[in-house]
Amino acid sequence: MAAGWLATRAGMLFLLTHSGSVLLGSGGVSREVHHLYARWAGQLGDGTFPVGDALWQYPPGAGPVLLAPALVPWLTYFEAFVALTLLADAIVTAALTRAGLRPGRTLGGAALWVCALPLLLHLPLARYDVQVTAFAVAGLLVAERSARAGGVCAALGAAVKLWPALILLGTPRGRPTRRAWTAAAVTGGLLLTLLAVAFRNPQGFLREQGARGVQIESLGGTLLGLARHAGWPGTVRYRYGAMEFVGPQVDTVAAVSLALTAAAGVLLLVWRAGARRWTEATPYDAALCAVLLFTTTSRVISPQYLVWLLGLAAVCLTSHRTSQRPVAALVVLATAVSTVVYPLLYAEVVASSWTGCLLMLTRNGLLVTATALSARRLWRATRPPGARRPPPPAPDAHETPRSVPWNSRATPR
Repeated sequence: MAAGWLATRAGMLFLLTHSGSVLLGSGGVSREVHHLYARWAGQLGDGTFPVGDALWQYPPGAGPVLLAPALVPWLTYFEAFVALTLLADAIVTAALTRAGLRPGRTLGGAALWVCALPLLLHLPLARYDVQVTAFAVAGLLVAERSARAGGVCAALGAAVKLWPALILLGTPRGRPTRRAWTAAAVTGGLLLTLLAVAFRNPQGFLREQGARGVQIESLGGTLLGLARHAGWPGTVRYRYGAMEFVGPQVDTVAAVSLALTAAAGVLLLVWRAGARRWTEATPYDAALCAVLLFTTTSRVISPQYLVWLLGLAAVCLTSHRTSQRPVAALVVLATAVSTVVYPLLYAEVVASSWTGCLLMLTRNGLLVTATALSARRLWRATRPPGARRPPPPAPDAHETPRSVPWNSRATPR
């Protein structure tokens, strides 16, 4: 596992150092760290979160993550950021390997993470989604032994990007749920209070996040891209850090996406209320299903979101009792297609060419299929055994008892 990690990460680093080529995005992948993250770190170093910056759409916990490269002063900001991302990646690999070596577990999760993350090429090294995923993976794996520790990890991850809060959805009923959710609430409250005291304008991200439109890589964006071939007059514009559609009916598509996200939340609550069977894998499976639901219905499906899904799928595969094995395979396929979308053929997607539309239909079709399959398998795995099929009909009173052989000479009275 260690040899595989070293070999694949060396390849990712090689691609990162050559990211200026046209095929690898003409430097667009690494530009975000070089310019955007470094600029934000300078503002955070002055004690304030970005003000009036349409690109700042992250919870306050992202601030310490972006400031962390300053802990390695002998490297440039970019070098330190990549080094810390690799460290977080190594921690995830070690945690999955340790979990897989426990009795009754499997190393399939660690193998998936080591082998599938490089499908995104060098992108994971130039975003801080690996760090966020590390909090989620740690929270799921430690919650079995300490529900409070799992809640703390979930809160720390949610303070950086909101989605790690969803890993608490599958905590077993009763005391584990109370302990995990209470620890998460207390940790999140204390952290946000500390950040509010240490920095100015910690809530500024809410305004910019709410103003986001429909990204071209989202499910709604795929429909609008196809609509351009039918005469829809919309265009693509760089807004809020992503390529978004602008034109008539875009607000309607965004509203439908938000409604679908709300419906996904209701569906998860219904599952939680009706679930009756819990295994060691249920919290893992529920976390993957929840993040799939919220990702697929989102107005934005950036390629780095696949890092989250790979991490959660890897946690599922550490257990033989997971219900999500085919879902993990679909996530890996969607990851491979996402790389073709960005950075390899992103110009086709921006232009909504037939090639770009076909790519988005394939990637998002895989995500929709994975989401539906995940929800179905989670629902069936957590229902009581008697609920899966109706009981056999009672034998008719005039029917010959089954205990009598068909060739018996006994005459029933």
